[in-house]
Amino acid sequence: MSNQEASHAATARSDDQVVSAVRAHYADIATRARETAATGTLPADGCGCGGLCTPGGGSGFGAAVYAISDLEELPLGAIAGSQGCGNPTALAELHEGEVVLDLGSGGGIDVLLSARRVGLTGKAYGLDMTDEMLELARENQARAGVTNVEFLKGRIEAVPLPDASVDVILSNCVVNLSPDKDAVLTEAFRVLRSGGRLAISDVVIRDPEPGEPAVPDAVRRDLTLWSGCVGGALQASEYRTKLATAGFTDIEIEEVRRYTLQDLGGTADAAPNGLTEAVADRFISAFVRARTPRA
Repeated sequence: MSNQEASHAATARSDDQVVSAVRAHYADIATRARETAATGTLPADGCGCGGLCTPGGGSGFGAAVYAISDLEELPLGAIAGSQGCGNPTALAELHEGEVVLDLGSGGGIDVLLSARRVGLTGKAYGLDMTDEMLELARENQARAGVTNVEFLKGRIEAVPLPDASVDVILSNCVVNLSPDKDAVLTEAFRVLRSGGRLAISDVVIRDPEPGEPAVPDAVRRDLTLWSGCVGGALQASEYRTKLATAGFTDIEIEEVRRYTLQDLGGTADAAPNGLTEAVADRFISAFVRARTPRA
């Protein structure tokens, strides 16, 4: 990894600025998703966020990444509020009776899908820091008539659950939003039981091939790109190291989709700060899997 790509802290933004920008961004999305649910029809962009899923409303994000069968019978507000880059509920292979935690649960789509899979003998928690998203998620839960769900307010860097209380942790395009990934992964390890599973869909930076450009610091400094799941993305090798340092084993990072400049909100004539087509090509949607060791 180049020094340039590793210098997350050497940027003109503070962690507090990142958190404030992310919270405001997703509060706006939640408000628009509630407006969409009130109309009863998804807008032309298909996500209900008015082009806010990514900085330019690009493809590869939102409800479009789910199978139609996953979306059947879900409230429109859950579909409209979806901002993910994958389907971690399918990735995790959930089983009846398991306890699941979704880090950064947003409008609740992955929590509601998880609740279906674990059944009434299991439970699905959603954790989010944004009041507007929690309000949307609880409305969606009520509309869905799901009882084995609980939405919690809090930061993913400080999970409000006891040690070893969860079988599976999911997250969908949220870990990259945190300015402190080490704390997120340490907390995930803490609340998982022995042999617990981590299943994350995330935007990741591919490890570079010879001659490929580094991701410039301008991308890291841009709060709009950070809120859009780009500026805070980890390089794959860095992700593996952080997972191992937190204590996880059986670590896998699988590339699902390679993004284009258009996906990330740019064009050849007008690109977000620091992005070019070659730099955008370094960004991928990935499945990140890991386990806690068995006692």
